[in-house]
Amino acid sequence: MRSDTSMQPDTPMHGTTILAVRHGGTCAIAGDGQVTLGQTVVKHRAKKIQRLHNGQVLAGFAGSTADAMALIHRFEARLEEYRGNLQRAAVELAKEWRTDRSLRRLEAFLVVADREATFLLSGAGDVITPDDGIVAVGSGGPMALAAARALVRHTALDATEIAREAMRVAGEICVYTNDAIEVETL
Repeated sequence: MRSDTSMQPDTPMHGTTILAVRHGGTCAIAGDGQVTLGQTVVKHRAKKIQRLHNGQVLAGFAGSTADAMALIHRFEARLEEYRGNLQRAAVELAKEWRTDRSLRRLEAFLVVADREATFLLSGAGDVITPDDGIVAVGSGGPMALAAARALVRHTALDATEIAREAMRVAGEICVYTNDAIEVETL
């Protein structure tokens, strides 16, 4: 994530929070709608979560919008190539992302999930499965992660409600995260 404070024409759009919560047999991925350019909010209701592979896989992105969209398209191709095998598609994309010269410059994170697993993918070649089923990325990621963990431990809320409430907390703290929260569930 870049934290540019200038409004130069080449300043990438950024600023988001993506949270995945796996709890009670359900997986929910939530994202806020805010897009910023430097210190200016340029969009309030961006869609940062997509359903892939006939709706069986969720993918959320944080980082440079163009970079993230390029990665989601590549991930979707890998997902189709490996017939919906999420882990294999994630590993193959991470290897490609890390070794391809043009892809290495992409500034984004992907959070992907199906009914069985959740992964965080980064350009460093990371394919991380969270220990507790909760992972967050983006500028409000640490706040959303902390809130979701507390809600899982101390409430009877389901995964969708936990994701939504944790994102609200992040939006109250992080200036790059707003309250236009989108949640997709498997």
